[in-house]
Amino acid sequence: MKPRLDPSIFNLPVEKMRDGYYSDTYFNRSREILERDGAHPVVRMQVFQRSDAVLCGIDEALAILRLCSGRHRADGTWADGWSDLCVYALPDGAHVVPYETALIVEGDYGLFAHLETCYLGVLSRRTRIATNARDIVSAANGKTVLFFPARFDHHLVQTGDGYAAYISGALGVSTDANAEWWGEQGMGTVPHALIAAYGGDTVLATQKVAQYAQPEAQIIALVDFDNDCVATSLAVARALRGRLWGVRLDTSRTLVDKSLWNQMGTFVPTGVCPQLVWNVRHALDGEGFAQVRIIASGGFTPHRIASFERAGVPVDAYAVGSAFFDNSGRFDFTADIVALRENGAWKPCHKVGRPARPNPRLELVEI
Repeated sequence: MKPRLDPSIFNLPVEKMRDGYYSDTYFNRSREILERDGAHPVVRMQVFQRSDAVLCGIDEALAILRLCSGRHRADGTWADGWSDLCVYALPDGAHVVPYETALIVEGDYGLFAHLETCYLGVLSRRTRIATNARDIVSAANGKTVLFFPARFDHHLVQTGDGYAAYISGALGVSTDANAEWWGEQGMGTVPHALIAAYGGDTVLATQKVAQYAQPEAQIIALVDFDNDCVATSLAVARALRGRLWGVRLDTSRTLVDKSLWNQMGTFVPTGVCPQLVWNVRHALDGEGFAQVRIIASGGFTPHRIASFERAGVPVDAYAVGSAFFDNSGRFDFTADIVALRENGAWKPCHKVGRPARPNPRLELVEI
């Protein structure tokens, strides 16, 4: 069995989750009604979603249940409920089909009724990122995919999103927060802002990065500042004398790189197009810089990556941003009570059309 992430790694706001601060009001109200009525129904809760997907968020959902299930005593202290639950779950990274049961929680419903909003939310977001990452990585055909969307969403989602992309094969991330759960660090290129800070001199800015970076750091130059990727790539490669790991092409989709001005007529020349990549590759190889990699970025989606790969465009890595957050697929999770335990036996009890769906792939989660 694959080891699960330790609950402490998630830095959950435990007290607020126990209080129901992040929960839909009706779940908090359900817990309150059961407590005031002295009712303790033992239920089987079944969790699923409706798409072909890469499951993620399971370990985070388990951490929520482990640390936040229970109830407040009369004196205000917390009575832990995890040991009174029986939980079965698939592992993060599992491929799931529509309506496949991914998680089952059995126990006194009052112990975890208030947590449904929280664990379904993390499952939905992480699974969306992991599934989008799978499609991007698959399209890249074995080439490195860099997870670079941190600037497109709230900073508090970076860590879990980075992990979701990681389990689907996106190996490079742009922030330390993205890589926290598997113990790595963020990586990146020489940004446009630093180039501008050095007077628009890409070579000087890249030299400064190499000068102050750790010796093992991979130096990647962003080479589109002057809209002349070929000339800038060669200038940086010459100046760094073997220290340059790669160049990143990030030409705006509203611009045509200078190297293409005399080649236009049979292809769409804007942005990081295949011919631009070929021009940079031929130029680097022609001066003995075959070891310098080419990273392509700027609006890359699974479809666009796949088109580059079919055409054999010499890209070594794809830096992808907002495509990881694509909302075209539905990955919302649903939790249903499907059985009640009465007199030592399970009795079916479920909404019409939502019966129990046993899944032999589920693993018992250790207490």
